[in-house]
Formats: sequence, C-alpha cells, structure tokens
Amino acid sequence: MAVNETNKVEYGLKNAHYAKMTIDETGKVTYATPVPIKGAVEISLESKAELVSFEADNEVYYSAPGTSSYEGTLTLAKVPDNFLVEILGEDLDAVDGVQTEIDGAKTSNFALMFSFEGDKNGTRHVFYNCSANRPSVASKTGKEINTTELAFTASAKPSESVNDKAIVKAKTTASTTTAIYDAWFSKVYIKTAGTGK
Repeated sequence: MAVNETNKVEYGLKNAHYAKMTIDETGKVTYATPVPIKGAVEISLESKAELVSFEADNEVYYSAPGTSSYEGTLTLAKVPDNFLVEILGEDLDAVDGVQTEIDGAKTSNFALMFSFEGDKNGTRHVFYNCSANRPSVASKTGKEINTTELAFTASAKPSESVNDKAIVKAKTTASTTTAIYDAWFSKVYIKTAGTGK
C-alpha cells in the first residue's frame, strides 16, 4: 500500500537525524540508532559527479556519469553537543562536565536523514556515508538568534562484498510501503537483496 500521493511541490525541512556508521574488521557496515538533530533550518547539497567523456572519430565516442558524491551544508540553530562528541570526536569529561575539542581527534562517518514537506506527503531522505567538518564558532551582542553551518560531504556507503551496489542515497516515493515510511527514522533503511527491505 502506498503511503502518499505524488507531490507537486516540496518545502519545509524537518526530521533531521544522524546515525553513526561503524565498519568492523570484516568490512560489515552498521549504523547506530538514528538521533534527532533539533533546530534544522536549511540544507543544501550539490552533486560533485562529473561527466566522463571520451572523444574519438571526431565525436563523443563514450560518455557516462562519474562517481556520485555531494557537498553540502546543514544550517542549524546550534550543533548538538552529542553530535560533537559522537561524530566529531570531542571529549566530554564525566567528572567535571567540560567538553573539549582535541586536536587530531578521530571523527566518525554517519548517515544523514531528513524530510521535506509536500502538498501530499513528506518525502524522507537518507544519505549513507557523510563526513562533517568542525563548525565555526560565532556570535554577536544582542538577542538576534545565530545559526551555525555544518559543512559535510556525502558519498557511497562502503561495499561489503563484490556484489554490493555503491549506494549513495535513498528516498521515499509515492509507492513506498507504509511500514518502511513509518520506520524511516527508527533505523537506517538498507535494501537487502531479495527482500525489498
């Protein structure tokens, strides 16, 4: 059963989540339970895939899209402290409660999930392999609300076998089942061969 009719327009960023990605010694990729990122204001992603083109016989003999990846920014009211610890490697001292940025700290990749509203139903998105830069620190006097830009890149999820497809992103459509749509932010959606899940 489809969960939504086809949207004519989309608007309204909401439901931003991140899920920490880990790769074990066998190359298996797993994701932690998605964590909400409150205060999402805007997201902008630009494809960095370049067309591969080869000319012969005085014409374009072969062309194909290059490796698919994206660069973008997620504008937030404030980058959550738990994201800074879990993903960007900051240290939160359990005794004194002070959070410290460590030079050279190991960062983690993550899945980024969010939705856009629409005239019929919201479209839900996931980018599977994101890495983020450290955000800037800025403010000014007065009560004008600041925002913070989190710059990140999104690329294909590492392959776990030679038969794996290099998946970069996925989204819900008008024919997405209700079960998948409703569970989108509970667990990172991964399609497995032969199951449709």
